[in-house]
Amino acid sequence: MSELLKYILTHEEAFRRNRLPSLYSDFTPQKKTNPDGYTVNVAAWEQALNRAAKRGYTSSRGVRVRSGSTVSAKSGTAPANRKKTDHLILRTDESLLRDLESPEWGRPVALGTVFDEAVRKNSMVPLPVYKTTAGLLQKKSQWKLIDPGVLSPWNVMSWGARQLKGFVVGSESDSAPKLQVQELVLIENLQEAADLVVKRATGTYSSKLDLIYSKESFVEDFAAILNDATELSDTDFDVLLLYLSRDSGAIAYDGRTIKFKSADESAEITQQDTTIASIKTLVSTMSKQVTSLEAKIAELTASAKTALANKNRISALSAVRSKKLAEHNLQQRFNTLMQLEEVYSKIEQAAGQVDMVQVMQASTGVLRGLHTQIGGAERVEDIVEELREEMTKVDEVGSIMNEAGPVIDEGEIDDELAAMEKSDREAREKDEAAVTERRLAELDSVKQASDEASRQARTAKDADSALADNIIDRLSNMSVEDRPMQAN
Repeated sequence: MSELLKYILTHEEAFRRNRLPSLYSDFTPQKKTNPDGYTVNVAAWEQALNRAAKRGYTSSRGVRVRSGSTVSAKSGTAPANRKKTDHLILRTDESLLRDLESPEWGRPVALGTVFDEAVRKNSMVPLPVYKTTAGLLQKKSQWKLIDPGVLSPWNVMSWGARQLKGFVVGSESDSAPKLQVQELVLIENLQEAADLVVKRATGTYSSKLDLIYSKESFVEDFAAILNDATELSDTDFDVLLLYLSRDSGAIAYDGRTIKFKSADESAEITQQDTTIASIKTLVSTMSKQVTSLEAKIAELTASAKTALANKNRISALSAVRSKKLAEHNLQQRFNTLMQLEEVYSKIEQAAGQVDMVQVMQASTGVLRGLHTQIGGAERVEDIVEELREEMTKVDEVGSIMNEAGPVIDEGEIDDELAAMEKSDREAREKDEAAVTERRLAELDSVKQASDEASRQARTAKDADSALADNIIDRLSNMSVEDRPMQAN
């Protein structure tokens, strides 16, 4: 069983064992007899192949194993031993049928129908058609002029072949069409990869220089955008860059330099952008060379020590000589790298200064417009002076109105205030006397209760004492005969 089929049977819920007979059969006639079942089978195959391609299981072309352990600055993952496969392209040929062949159910008979349906609804697009037809993924309105792209030679030939097949054989839904050998662009995977690329590139950039890539750095940074274990193929990147530049408009691309659009400017590539991309690529290359030379020096040092331990002086001398050459090359690369990083830092600083100057210039225009609306400092002084004059007039009017008011005797005001204070004092003293009287009454009640309790206690004590005296008297008056007889 191939890795592709094993992945589908393991991860796709629609490929349960009881569903396999239907999925591997020729379900094309169900388009008329059982439309729901037909739709479910087509969707199951399409979804399974899309997801398998996203994981790198559907590529039929030769894969390349990438060596090295360089860590990407953007992704932070090491691309060592990752294979390069198609994730956005599906090749429909004999090898795909062979990979999908089940030991129990054989090869899927209606796979050609699945691809015809996918092409019809533009979820899969033939690679030549996608490359030559702009706006293919845009939603078309119900009424519009004929798109010239629809009349491309490929579409005309496909339509003619379908009509001829219907004339000679009959309805095209009678049986599954033969699987055509072609490369199909998986639109769902393409759009997902593009969204992830744009989100990573524009989500956390610190300066506009981070939005500029050479094609080499772009391929390196976004190779594992869909799956950490595999890398996008060269064809995948060609389709991805075409989609980002032509269909989504997220980047500008001239074949060498890639520039993502920022929020405040268009992505038009200039000579400065090309130079910046070249410097960034060169810095990345030099960094890899420095890392490689450092590893080589460490390896030669270990070889020299091993040779000395084995008393092999010739091998030790050879290792030390190679180490010295590597150290010399390392120093040269390191000096060059430092110069490049300094140049890039200055360019980044200058780019920041340009942004700052542009902001200051825009701010100057805003302030100039506001000052124009104000009319300058002299107009403000005139307005303030007029405001003061009007406020003075208000005070004058108030003074005149106060003079025209009734004359009040100040002595009467003092007498009335004194009477109010006396009344308030008497009321306060009356309240205090009432509170004092209430507290004294409470104390008398408490004292009376205490005296009554003491009296009752004395009465009880006197009764107990009288009872005790009575008992003693009775005991003392008892005769000898009344006493109990003692035993002899």
